[in-house]
Amino acid sequence: MKRFKKIAKWTGFILLFIIVALTALTATRQDLRFEAPYPNIKASTDSTVIAQGKHLVYSMAHCADCHSNQNTDSLAQLGIEPTLSGGRKFAFELGNFYSRNITADEETGIGKLTDAEIARTLYYGVNSKGQAMIDFMPFHNVSEEHMTAIISYLRTLKPVKNVVPENEYSTLGKVLKAFLVKPVGPKGTIPKTVTPDTTAAYGNYIVNNVANCAGCHTLRGPTGDYIGEPLAGGNAFVEPGLDTLTPPNLTPHPESRIYGWSKQNFIDRVRMGKLIKHSHMPWNSYKKMTDDELTAIYNYLQSVKPAKTSVEKK
Repeated sequence: MKRFKKIAKWTGFILLFIIVALTALTATRQDLRFEAPYPNIKASTDSTVIAQGKHLVYSMAHCADCHSNQNTDSLAQLGIEPTLSGGRKFAFELGNFYSRNITADEETGIGKLTDAEIARTLYYGVNSKGQAMIDFMPFHNVSEEHMTAIISYLRTLKPVKNVVPENEYSTLGKVLKAFLVKPVGPKGTIPKTVTPDTTAAYGNYIVNNVANCAGCHTLRGPTGDYIGEPLAGGNAFVEPGLDTLTPPNLTPHPESRIYGWSKQNFIDRVRMGKLIKHSHMPWNSYKKMTDDELTAIYNYLQSVKPAKTSVEKK
């Protein structure tokens, strides 16, 4: 019995030491800095480029759905574009995160950032201070032409002063930030341009590089890593007092939400916009895409590997 108590005592001391050491080490690694390239991106004042950027921002890239704290659904019904001054709160297991002000305000927005700094953040997930960001915005393979257009449009936005709170990491979030959160970066070479058409190839580009459909429609683990079949359904959105919504399977599998749909069925559904008030799908942004863009997405979804849904139907 005495031997058991002695072993238990020393085990407790060792565990306490490990916890204290891990806590201290985690605290010292909250402000890690990383190197990442500064892309050769320069904003344009050409009206055509700016118009292209505006279309991307308010349609497939759905920036307003995160970077605005206004009632974007109501504004959409009125045909008014939301102000991209940030401040929207996202509560996750990793903590509370607030979207940034991306208007041209020099104090609270992106006014003082260079074009290259903004592009580096979007391509590599490294902010202007050199800190790695959790990969909420996977625009790592957006074409240089589209990146130029997006930044060119953002430069035209009226400066709005809005002080956004700093992100609040939970204990788990701090541990992940200390040891796992690192710059991501492009897969392969960033394309200079991408030819817009109705092909599955262009649909692939939209779905995986701009619209971030996999972010919701693929099952993910607790740290955000993808653990399910691509586009075969995602994690349930559980909110107290509301029906649980689960991003459905979008592959050509018979269990898919869009199985048997025609191209026109798909376009018509997107054009209908949000039907469930608390849906997280950025319907009002996506319905601003052109018929050709939606056709390309439809063609791509028909070409992906059919996969049985990896989540329970809701």
